[in-house]
Amino acid sequence: MSDLPPISRGAALRIAMAARVLPGIDVGQLLEILTRRLDGEINEESLATITVTQLKTGFGSADGEEDGEDISLGLPNIKEAVRILWGEADTEQLPAVVASAGSMPGSIKVAIASNSGELLNGHFGSCLRFLVYQLNAEQCELVDIRSALEADLAEDRNAYRANLIADCQVMYVQSIGGPAAAKVVRAGVYPIKNEQGGEARDVLVRLQQVMENSPPPWLSKILGVKAEDRVRFAQDEAEAEA
Repeated sequence: MSDLPPISRGAALRIAMAARVLPGIDVGQLLEILTRRLDGEINEESLATITVTQLKTGFGSADGEEDGEDISLGLPNIKEAVRILWGEADTEQLPAVVASAGSMPGSIKVAIASNSGELLNGHFGSCLRFLVYQLNAEQCELVDIRSALEADLAEDRNAYRANLIADCQVMYVQSIGGPAAAKVVRAGVYPIKNEQGGEARDVLVRLQQVMENSPPPWLSKILGVKAEDRVRFAQDEAEAEA
């Protein structure tokens, strides 16, 4: 992407969002078409000049159909993409963030992969954002919401996402591949797959219960529990399962 014109951060986010509503089209393909249609820097103002016809013709030309009538994207999808590029997409109501959780002894930061609201409903490689919570066994506060859309423009998308939450100790996702999980671990974050997903705070309540009662060795290490106590926790769990 080194030959591309400068792109503002706001424009990059719009392009990443628009690509998600175009089946089979990735960010790079959409960028290539926009670059051919726009002169100079790609920013919020220049994106607002893109028309449905221009986008339709651009995709049609890429498919070998100069009039763009036979492309498989569908006109409703193209119209929605243009609306996003213009900045007219509906603003989603996101949960309120606490500016600072203050002093929270024995706390950790937990990232939740999310696509909507305050839900665990995202896959690591495609979620729209990470909800970041600070919690201990008694308290839990949402301290940050981090957009992951710019990862679609990165050379290594998985590494970008891992670095985005590198200050967290734990991450919950609905799914994650092996290579991506390895990058998360290298960033110092412990990934947990929860395929069912659900309300983020319900998931965190269960984590708090584990923190309070009998944290497993990996969590005990994060919480700074002594090695001999971690062994005791492991023995207790084995006895409980027997």
